[in-house]
Amino acid sequence: MRGLLLSAKGVSVSFLSSRGSTEALKEVDMNVSAGGCVAVVGESGSGKTTLLRACLGLVPLSAGSVTLFDRDLSECGDKELIALRRRCGYVPQDPFGCVPPTLNALDAAAEPLRITGKGNREQALLKAGELLAELGLDDQDLWKERVRLSLSGGQRQRVSIARALSLDPELLLADEPASMQDAANRGEVMEILRRRTRKGMGLLMATHDLPFAAAFADRVVVMYKGTVVETGPPDQVVENPLHPYSLALIAAMPGIGKEIRPPRPVEVKDRSFGGCPFAPMCPARTDRCRQAPSLTSASPSRSVACWNVGKESLER
Repeated sequence: MRGLLLSAKGVSVSFLSSRGSTEALKEVDMNVSAGGCVAVVGESGSGKTTLLRACLGLVPLSAGSVTLFDRDLSECGDKELIALRRRCGYVPQDPFGCVPPTLNALDAAAEPLRITGKGNREQALLKAGELLAELGLDDQDLWKERVRLSLSGGQRQRVSIARALSLDPELLLADEPASMQDAANRGEVMEILRRRTRKGMGLLMATHDLPFAAAFADRVVVMYKGTVVETGPPDQVVENPLHPYSLALIAAMPGIGKEIRPPRPVEVKDRSFGGCPFAPMCPARTDRCRQAPSLTSASPSRSVACWNVGKESLER
């Protein structure tokens, strides 16, 4: 059995604003093992980025716990927390703001090595160049260009991935790691990450693209408004989505010769409907949906939070 690198149990996160408290995550459970790839899928605002940041202790929890390399983050002091994070790589969603503006591509990729003292300057630059070349940035003239001024969004994203891989992380947390790549480069970038998972690295990836996640992940976690609505093997979730929101994500994806017919939302007449977070938009909602469903097992490998899922749904 592969070793467990990351475990989130009942994780909830709330943010305060002038309008009060907003719950960004609600009792989220999720595990990542060595050599495994878990994809967190959902639209903007579903809580994907907050979950990744919570798993690194970058946002405080209002409830629940995160265990990283067998250590509960709430019990770690600053030095231990830094040591745990150095065993991880993090690819932020915004490649425009994650690199210091004065650094060129080569120095940006080498910076984590130099900060942590992993080798001298020459060794750091050599490894950084190897990573950039592996990621398709093999033009050494390009390495001298400032990341924030001269590189395209896709190139900046690959520099960000090189930075995250420079310390040979045991666990990589990647937020939309291929969102700025063209169709050809998306597959290449993800295959580079998958090669590392085959060598034992764990990968937690956030994306809005469910079919894309299904092509590379071992398990998919579908989120809506901070809650997990469905989990399971990617092929099963894509071919037979159980939750109405998963079905809507699949239906909304474009395809050659495909007529896009997203489910028609229910007209929201009762703004205080409450209960299931997707109920105001769900075409299949009933009065029972006024009570929030919990994530329950629908089969040995799948879980779903929906009152309307039964045996007949699994046999579709």
